[in-house]
Amino acid sequence: MTDPMTAREAIALVTDDFTELPFSEGLLEGDGPIGWPGYSAAHGRAADRSGETESVICGTGTIGGVPVVLLSFEFRFLGGSIGERTGARAVAAHRLARARRLPVVVLPATGGSRMHEGMLALLQLQVIARESALTRAAGLPQIAVLRDPTTGGGWATLGAGSDVALALPGAQVGFAGSRVRPADADPGAYTAEAQLAHGHIDAVVPPGELRAVLGRWLTLLTRPAVGPVPPPYALGTRTGSTSPAESGREAVARARHPDRPRAPAYLDAHFTDRAEISGDRCGGTDPGMLCGFGQGPDGRTVAYAAQCGTATRPAGFRTATRLVRLADRLGIPVLTLVDTPGAANDPQAERDGAGPAIAALFEAVATARVPLTSLLVGEGGSGGALALAAPDNTWATPDSYFSVIAPELAAAILKRAPEEADTTADLLRLRPQDLLALGAVRGIVDGPARA
Repeated sequence: MTDPMTAREAIALVTDDFTELPFSEGLLEGDGPIGWPGYSAAHGRAADRSGETESVICGTGTIGGVPVVLLSFEFRFLGGSIGERTGARAVAAHRLARARRLPVVVLPATGGSRMHEGMLALLQLQVIARESALTRAAGLPQIAVLRDPTTGGGWATLGAGSDVALALPGAQVGFAGSRVRPADADPGAYTAEAQLAHGHIDAVVPPGELRAVLGRWLTLLTRPAVGPVPPPYALGTRTGSTSPAESGREAVARARHPDRPRAPAYLDAHFTDRAEISGDRCGGTDPGMLCGFGQGPDGRTVAYAAQCGTATRPAGFRTATRLVRLADRLGIPVLTLVDTPGAANDPQAERDGAGPAIAALFEAVATARVPLTSLLVGEGGSGGALALAAPDNTWATPDSYFSVIAPELAAAILKRAPEEADTTADLLRLRPQDLLALGAVRGIVDGPARA
């Protein structure tokens, strides 16, 4: 173990204001529900060793000025395992969160279900999953901070089931605990860092930074902006012109210009603070799709999904889908920045499910109850770009184009010579002013207002 913290030390790491919920279950009698020989004695020794009466401590506190409900696990108590009493405490904590409209922060350090209670312990995973789902359905965020170790059902419910999953460096994180893995298993695959690399958690946070990071997340997820997001202003171009292009060829060239402002510049200009989610929770990440939550000058939160000018991979579409659905549940309006030559079309992208990933994003955007705003900041390449575009509320910058297909590919499909791509670009009517005339965008945004 790399995390020697007790449950109370973990709580103290994130808040100085904690009020514990009272529980009085009494002494365990009769060796538990399945009569496991010596269970009562082991339970008593665990209490003496840890100073706790069960494997989880629940209560309320304040993190970053946001009141929360906290659940912190004590690994010294039978490996932080989940039994009937653990489940009952988690139920009480979630019900309190819903009653008071408070977010939930979970600090797990657990090996999973308690074998001393057999199937009744395993069934607690369903109980916890249901309570967590009810809390999320109530529009309340849930954040997990994974300690060492977080394995088995604890990872599969408390950790992976959270809206945002953070982890301490070096923590064991995985469904398989250290004693049940294949003998030749690479231990590096069961770490927080590996889970981050494969898109299953959002960040690895050093202990000294955890309180501030948690405070930022809680602030962002609990203070939504109201109404549709105004489209950001155009950041301008280094190509020498701030007006829309005169030809299709020029529009494509300007959108592809290497010095054109990209999504990170727009996010930096639009938000005073932001935090990113990472990964699609299906084993993949796409650095070309930035997703997260940002704070505007008014202190209110907007969710964002931004393409960075690269071909978007299936993991990028799935991450954007995750973002839109989370924002929708929390009532946070969404801003998307469209900029991609199209969806990745290599064999690996097909194996990773490009079609289903794009379909899921189309559905998430189409069914979102919160307002969505989109700004086309560069290339709008076919369905890979349209999937991120808000119906009836997409805007364009002067340095952009949107097309049913790239001009070069259109020429190839029509069996035209490559040099006819420029003429084809004009025929496609892909310039910003063409898009406005066609009703494909609501307007062309200007640069920043001059003093």
